[in-house]
Amino acid sequence: MKDEVQKHAGSDEVPNLKDFDQRLRDEAGEDLADIVTDEPKSKTQIIAIYGKGGIGKSFTLANLSHMMAEQGKRVLLIGCDPKSDTTSLLFGGKACPTIIETSTRKKLAGEEVQIGDVCFKSGGVFAMELGGPEVGRGCGGRGIIHGFELLEKLGFHDWDFDYVLLDFLGDVVCGGFGLPIARDMAQKVILVASNDLQSLYVANNVCSAVEYFRKLGGNVGVAGLVVNKDDHSGEAQAFAEAAGIPVLAAIPQDDDLRKKSANYQIVGTSKSPWGDLFAGLAAEVAEAPPIRPTPLDQDGLLALFDASEVGGGVVLEPATDADMRGKHAATRTSLEVIYDDA
Repeated sequence: MKDEVQKHAGSDEVPNLKDFDQRLRDEAGEDLADIVTDEPKSKTQIIAIYGKGGIGKSFTLANLSHMMAEQGKRVLLIGCDPKSDTTSLLFGGKACPTIIETSTRKKLAGEEVQIGDVCFKSGGVFAMELGGPEVGRGCGGRGIIHGFELLEKLGFHDWDFDYVLLDFLGDVVCGGFGLPIARDMAQKVILVASNDLQSLYVANNVCSAVEYFRKLGGNVGVAGLVVNKDDHSGEAQAFAEAAGIPVLAAIPQDDDLRKKSANYQIVGTSKSPWGDLFAGLAAEVAEAPPIRPTPLDQDGLLALFDASEVGGGVVLEPATDADMRGKHAATRTSLEVIYDDA
């Protein structure tokens, strides 16, 4: 992990500015739809998972990480959502002390945070939550940045894992939540979405962020899309095809999955009838290369859906000054001087 990531987060190594400048020029001159299929070069794959709040990222990640650990992989799962619910499924619904709240408490007591204060084990998975400020009391994105700064002090770049999975809220666009993409802290991104406009809008926004930072010289790509609560209507698959990314798995909209998730039961295990699904997803996640996506514009995104569902054919009617004034609307004498043609 240290070899690949440290150059972007705290290394004393001085980059060759001339080479970097040339790489920026080369990147800027390339077609943004080009595909980059380089395999991750470091031993550890650091993967950022993005999706709309409530779309099922935590369910997907908890079961994916459990399956990976069952297959003998060393896995670290880090929840980067202020709701701090990424690890709840692993711990049977029990809340995990967050890095931010633990850091605050320890600082007030004049103590240092230790790894055992914030990292816990379940089913072979190492898991922690960054957390976030209370509502109205701070910036969630800044909390993410602070959390990673503390992880670096705890030795993040020296840890030995096969996979580090980062669970990020996708419908927030501030810099803290874009950290893995902006700073090349991950090799690839995985999107979680469903067959609805809002979750695909978020997935498309993340693709746009990946493209933006690629243009600036970044190296993060999109490995693919996980379709959660798939009802077979096909919009998510159509989005993936249009964006030029693969579908890694389609998790069905199933009442058994819903009940097990609600009861904090792991299904990402060989003992579960859903084991093969998550074993397949684990294999796809491991092998999928980082791809350069092609984000859709708003009209392209809306075109994935039936026009009757998304307001197709609507014509925008401009408002007038009289509309805005309402009952106060009145013709006023103009002070403009008008000259006769003569």
